[in-house]
Amino acid sequence: MANDALLKAKKRQNDEFYTQFDDIQREINAYLEFDPNTFRDKVVLCPCDDPEWSNFTKFFAQNFENLGLKKLISTSYAIEVKKEKYEKYHQVSFFETASPQYDEEKAVTKGKIFTLTRDANQSGNVDYDDLEWSYLDGTGDFQTEEVCKLRDEADIIVTNPPFSLFRDFVAWILEADKKFLIIGQIGMATYKEIFPLIKDNKIWIGRGFQAGNAYFGIPEGAKNEYADGVYDPVTKLVKFRNCTWYTNLDHGRRHQPLDLMTMADNMRYSRHKDIRENGYYGYYNYDGIDVPYVDAIPSDYDGVMGVPSSFLDRYNPEQFEIIDSGASAPKTSEHVAYKSKNIICYEADGEVLWTTPYTVAECKAGNGLRLNENGKPGRLPYGRILIRRRTKK
Repeated sequence: MANDALLKAKKRQNDEFYTQFDDIQREINAYLEFDPNTFRDKVVLCPCDDPEWSNFTKFFAQNFENLGLKKLISTSYAIEVKKEKYEKYHQVSFFETASPQYDEEKAVTKGKIFTLTRDANQSGNVDYDDLEWSYLDGTGDFQTEEVCKLRDEADIIVTNPPFSLFRDFVAWILEADKKFLIIGQIGMATYKEIFPLIKDNKIWIGRGFQAGNAYFGIPEGAKNEYADGVYDPVTKLVKFRNCTWYTNLDHGRRHQPLDLMTMADNMRYSRHKDIRENGYYGYYNYDGIDVPYVDAIPSDYDGVMGVPSSFLDRYNPEQFEIIDSGASAPKTSEHVAYKSKNIICYEADGEVLWTTPYTVAECKAGNGLRLNENGKPGRLPYGRILIRRRTKK
């Protein structure tokens, strides 16, 4: 239900979520533990962010000296852009109206830029109260020329980008060859624009949210977009499963090997009943075995294995090599899909081979790994990533 809510919000582009301060700190700590100088003397840019409502700028401003930052830049969208998405949205804050540069028209039509470089109020330390701001020339969209110039100035980009623009945002970052730390859904790793980058170790998964559950604040006018159990009226947070951080900053967890059993031990002692009873299925249309659980990956199998996308959360590039996406498996053109009484069937030569819950269009596409059951193509498993164990030289 939570993932359905996320998908609907993404399709409507009602996808501005406010990350909690503690989640940001927990993630940043993972990089500092690996390298305490990760952010030292760096320019950090937080686009798509507004420190009056969001926490990314607040975090880096409050920790400016501890992190050793050179400069912090944050940009926000114009209010009129946000009102196109929500019936109710932010009003102009007292912070803005009390400032000498306040402009009633620009407050609605222009984005804002916040910068932090010095002890502006001469308090003895650089922190959130030293943020200086002005209006942008445009709306604050990250693809505008003025925000692109800020991107080019930055060393590291950190934010929770609009989910509906995730592909474009990653391309925008990598176009300038920048380090980054951003939030997305784990399933985004299989996007055709994103997966090759992960395969080539150009980007990877960060430390992640606890148990993959992320709790976000949302704009005032958006709470009715979510089903019961997703939006909590007490905390005023929405819960989404399978969210994670994407990055090209190194961290220690990325180099921790998975502790795995041999294939024989898995078939005897695995906590998964189907592994103990059935072992490992091969594929009808690919030379490899299906491993439906990350903890059931056999430590002694040297061939190709199809594993769930959740594997990426534990992926150690020194332990495994990513070969391909399971969605790229060969088509089986002899199979024909048809729909009868809401049941979709695959058939070959008039013989029904198996039924699936997929749509006719998905069946006709014919892509994806198919399990080999009794010498015939069996059911289509959930999405898989093809990996192979790296052998020690």
